[in-house]
Amino acid sequence: MNETLKDLTAVAMAIVGVAIVAVLVSNRNNTTGVLGAAASGFSGVLGTAMGGASGPVMQGTFGSVG
Repeated sequence: MNETLKDLTAVAMAIVGVAIVAVLVSNRNNTTGVLGAAASGFSGVLGTAMGGASGPVMQGTFGSVG
C-alpha cells in the first residue's frame, strides 16, 4: 500500500510539473509580468526584513539599474 501511494504521488507531481512548464512557456500568459511582480514583492520583503530599527537598507526595486 505504501509503495502504491508513493507511485501515485510521483505521477501527480510529474503532472503538476508538466502543467507548470506549459504555463510558463505559453504565449498567452504574462510570464514576464508575473516574474517581475514576484521579484518586486520579494525585494520589498527583503528590504523590510533587513531594515530593522535603523531604517530601510535597500531602496528601489529588485533588478533596477541606476
